[in-house]
Amino acid sequence: MPIEIVFETHALTEDNERGIATGWLPGRLSEQGRANAAEMGRRRRDDGIAAVFTSDLRRAAETVEIAFGGTDIPILYDWRLRECDFGARNGSPGAEVKRDRLDFCDHPYPDGESHSQAIERVAGMLSDLPTRWAGQRVMLIGHLATYRGLEHVINGFTVRELLEADFQWHPEGWEYRLN
Repeated sequence: MPIEIVFETHALTEDNERGIATGWLPGRLSEQGRANAAEMGRRRRDDGIAAVFTSDLRRAAETVEIAFGGTDIPILYDWRLRECDFGARNGSPGAEVKRDRLDFCDHPYPDGESHSQAIERVAGMLSDLPTRWAGQRVMLIGHLATYRGLEHVINGFTVRELLEADFQWHPEGWEYRLN
């Protein structure tokens, strides 16, 4: 049975506002981000979601706690939904990380991982979903690497195609069907 997946990125962070590529650093939501997370909760709490899976990085965990805290919807933290580990470049200016991202398609960042490794990590999490959540609607809260993993697994885009494309944020998220 297919699984309906709702995906949203973590809410706006202080690093996002400053143009920083946070990577595996925890990050913190900005004031606007906390308002965005509350809005996500208003939109999604009664959306038929059986469970919420979130990256364990602080900015994603803070998003889910604001959006779904105090509800009966189970919240499951999974490190595989993390952003790409930029290694020594975690916390660097986002423009720098974006500019040479194709150089790290298959080769890891120093002390980090490649985009291919990050996408395969997300793919591993997705392959586990049917064991418990087949036929249900679940939500994933993550990062750009999470989005790329979904697009790779469900829509068949190659890692290089995903890195070459400009990411277009959707304020109300994305919907996928995992067969």
